[in-house]
Amino acid sequence: MKVIKNYLYNAGYQILNMIIPLITVPYISRVLGAHDVGINEYTNAWVTFFYLMGQMGITLYGNREVAYHRDDLYERSRTFWGVEALQLLTVSLSLIAYLAAVFLFSTTFKYYFLMQGLWIIATGLDVSWYFMGLENFKITVVRNALVKLASVILIFTFIKSTADLGKYILILGGAQVVGNLTLWPYLKGNIVWVKISDWHPFKHFYPSLLLFIPTITTQVYLVLNRLMLGHMDSQAALGNFGQSDKIVKFVLAIVTATGTVMLPHVANKYAKGDIEGVRNSLYSSFEFVSSISIPMMFGLMAISKQFAPWFLGSGFQMAGQIMFLESPVIVLIAWSNVTGTQYLMPVNRVKEFTTSVTIGAVSNVAFNLVLIPFWGANGATLATVGSEFLVTASQLVMIRKTISRRKMFGEVWKYAVSGLVMFIIVNRISNTIQMTIANLALEVAVGIVIYLSGLFILHAKILSQAKNIIGKN
Repeated sequence: MKVIKNYLYNAGYQILNMIIPLITVPYISRVLGAHDVGINEYTNAWVTFFYLMGQMGITLYGNREVAYHRDDLYERSRTFWGVEALQLLTVSLSLIAYLAAVFLFSTTFKYYFLMQGLWIIATGLDVSWYFMGLENFKITVVRNALVKLASVILIFTFIKSTADLGKYILILGGAQVVGNLTLWPYLKGNIVWVKISDWHPFKHFYPSLLLFIPTITTQVYLVLNRLMLGHMDSQAALGNFGQSDKIVKFVLAIVTATGTVMLPHVANKYAKGDIEGVRNSLYSSFEFVSSISIPMMFGLMAISKQFAPWFLGSGFQMAGQIMFLESPVIVLIAWSNVTGTQYLMPVNRVKEFTTSVTIGAVSNVAFNLVLIPFWGANGATLATVGSEFLVTASQLVMIRKTISRRKMFGEVWKYAVSGLVMFIIVNRISNTIQMTIANLALEVAVGIVIYLSGLFILHAKILSQAKNIIGKN
């Protein structure tokens, strides 16, 4: 039940984290327009590289190490002080390098680049990994949720025209800084002071560096699409790609919330030698994410072409096609989140995880170079799907000797059949009626009923598992 509650907390926060852009995206898309939205996407893509360089693999490493030492207050505290000291050092170096790069090389967007630097500062102040390692997600959810809601109020209050792009960037980066700062008071009572000579921050450097490689490699091909598309196509095309990607990631966040919750849970089991428990956790998690990611993929595909221009505005006509093409990553990333983040990472098979995401990064660059010149934003989208497929496929090959893939995929066909039937019917409805809030709610409701009916008819195992969980409460 603790895992379920943590999932609900984290899923709730991830949903809120993505709902807020969904609330603001239609407004921002209309006020700023595709061109200025593209500028934000482009400058933010560059700052992402720098704050990831500063963060290294500390978020994942700190999460895992706190989970390993959860029952020992002193060791847990020593881990915190050492890891955070390392994080502040590396982020400070990253900030210096970023500012130097902005002043030396940036010309057109220097003002916006400087404001994006708030994301690097926020990274140095981030201690959410500590609470995640304790499997205490309530604190991070509640405090950050309040800050995110405040940012929505600020956006609608101060963003009124294309001249306010700088204010928009400032609000987003500032909210991240404030949100991370609000977690610090909760450390009192959770850690004890450890003398500085016992911190040994550099002992954490190499293991966090090992986790940094897959982290930065993963982000490379997530960010590289925006950078290459912004360079090889127009800012308007990048704006369409960025806004449609936000909607896809909103749906995906509901699924991948399990990864953040399960990593410390599985790591703690692994530290105690409960290998069978690790496997059972993986099977249950894979079953769960399959049962919700597949219908979400089909549902988004069914409404995408009508939803995008209605939701984002007339300047985002191509976003519907992009959203349709990108939807399969919901399932692919959901699966690789289980095999990678929830299994390979906590059981310390970092080398294999690194190899898989490196395959994704290299293939993404190659796909982009070939596809973007011919199909622009659609080409970048296809490159994303292709690279995510290779990541997932390679991880499934890597776990074949320790995990039963037949057991993992035994029920997937039931979710796929139910989802496909749902897609056909909802897509027909979406093409027939005009897109409005009421009609969108109707399409979602119809989709849920059809999908659940399919699961009942096919006697999907997930239903009995859900019934058992509810029965225990």
